[in-house]
Amino acid sequence: MIHVVLHDAKDTVAVAVVEGIEAGTELNAWIMDEDRTITVTARQPIPIGHKVALRDMAPNETVYKYGVDIGKVVAPIKAGEHAHVHNIKTKRW
Repeated sequence: MIHVVLHDAKDTVAVAVVEGIEAGTELNAWIMDEDRTITVTARQPIPIGHKVALRDMAPNETVYKYGVDIGKVVAPIKAGEHAHVHNIKTKRW
């Protein structure tokens, strides 16, 4: 079963495509551009449509989703954590 998807191997987050992801769930992440999967363990519940970090990230690092720069890290994020507005902000302001 695929739990999360990402487009590009350089992506640092993936999007949850199933409901009910709980902490401790081993997530199968499908890299669309390469048609292969990787795994990451969820550290927190991840709501459907939300992002999960694929690797540890420090403040000011760039976040990539679908191969595109979507913002910067503003609070440390561990692989498997929920990546959202509490730890990622746009670079626009």
